[in-house]
Amino acid sequence: MMGIGFPELMIILVIIMIIFGAGKLPEIGSAFGNSIKNFKKSMKEAEEIQEATNLESTESTESTETSEASDGSEPSEGETTKEPAPAEDAKEN
Repeated sequence: MMGIGFPELMIILVIIMIIFGAGKLPEIGSAFGNSIKNFKKSMKEAEEIQEATNLESTESTESTETSEASDGSEPSEGETTKEPAPAEDAKEN
């Protein structure tokens, strides 16, 4: 079993106190906490950028499909249609 229990954690803490000293522990904890906070923040920003990219590609695909569908159907709001000019009756000679 490779579980880390309370006795193992206490031994690790004692070794860290010997190496760094008791005065440095709050600074180390603060630096570790800030590192985790910055990591989470950067991961959240990366996810937002990815979602925005996916949303933009989806919107561009939908707008392309919409414009293709409007070619053969009724015009949407703001669009004007070009009606063919009325054919002139052929004059008989």
